[in-house]
Amino acid sequence: MFIAYVTETWPPEVNGVALTTARTVRWLRERNHFVDLIRPRQPGEEPIDRAGELTVPGMAIPVYRALRFGLPVHGLLHRRWLQRRPEVVHVATEGPLAASAVSVALRLGIPVTSDFRTDFHQYCAHYDAGWVEPIARAWLRRLHNRCALTFVPTPTVQAALAAEGFERLAVVGRGVDAACFTPERRSESLRRRWGVRPQDPVVLHVGRLAAEKNVELVLRAFLALRTMAPIAPMARLVWIGEGPMRERLTLPGPIAVFAGVERGTVLARSYASADLFLFPSLTDTYGNVVPEALASGLSVAAFDRGAAVTCILDGDNGFKASGDSDVAFMRAAGAALAGARPGSRVRQRARESIALLDWDRVLVQFESALRRVSGEAAPFVAVPGPWGPDRARVH
Repeated sequence: MFIAYVTETWPPEVNGVALTTARTVRWLRERNHFVDLIRPRQPGEEPIDRAGELTVPGMAIPVYRALRFGLPVHGLLHRRWLQRRPEVVHVATEGPLAASAVSVALRLGIPVTSDFRTDFHQYCAHYDAGWVEPIARAWLRRLHNRCALTFVPTPTVQAALAAEGFERLAVVGRGVDAACFTPERRSESLRRRWGVRPQDPVVLHVGRLAAEKNVELVLRAFLALRTMAPIAPMARLVWIGEGPMRERLTLPGPIAVFAGVERGTVLARSYASADLFLFPSLTDTYGNVVPEALASGLSVAAFDRGAAVTCILDGDNGFKASGDSDVAFMRAAGAALAGARPGSRVRQRARESIALLDWDRVLVQFESALRRVSGEAAPFVAVPGPWGPDRARVH
């Protein structure tokens, strides 16, 4: 297929969406699809306009200066897709660039698919902007309902959106790289650098240190855990990530470690070297960090939403808190602490349970859906062109 893939976040930005989009584009190209990547330029990056990649102007998101959104470029996309018509346009993020891509594609009769990724209701609540939520929700509903198909990560998200009038929803989950995230990467030398002994529990959080991630609940839960068992007063809290809440999460003494942003095998080693993973986010529609923690053999506590819905069986391979109650999360964290000892059944089951969360399996589903959608459009007829003899214009 000839796929135009539009995303407003891309590495070196560090977030789950950027990493997932990069993996998806790489996988599609390895399957011999021609993927025309369209994204905002990074600061200091030279403009790119070539077969397979186009960068467009963008702006920093006010709350996250390190992240950007793309500006609408109707004319540029219209000319590009008239010259090199994709069989399907996929918009991976929801922003001005994505909205312009949807409009142009539909004007040209190109089918569009999209990903639903943002729970604006919770985001707005965390930033005292609840009045924005109904406007944002209506805008998102209109954007996604213009698409032939919208991908959601879990059946729970699908049901919630369907009840709000979102149409043509398909569940395609997320995978996890179990070869990268594995208990075998556990490092006692890293634990010593964190200031812990072999028997001391390490509590881990991975993600942006921001209000919508509910990170202050991690801190409160950790302080409560330190009072719960004879060994718990020696526990350490390790934060992986950066964000505007960092200063508010500082604790006196050496009981907390801020490791900053980590990627790849460095991040995988930190997962494996911890014991208990706390994920209290109420805004993530999925949360890639949950299956990464499970693959790393950690005892996980999370709210019963996002990835936890499909990945965690409460009391078997992890622990879930129902609703959005802090008390319920504290209870789940306490149960997770009891299951956090090395070699426990919970930790063994955590690793075993993600065996079916294989990225190839997930992306084959995504690919099949794109094929189905593109098959409903006009046939693709290739003619020679500067972008390659087999990836060319439609007549």
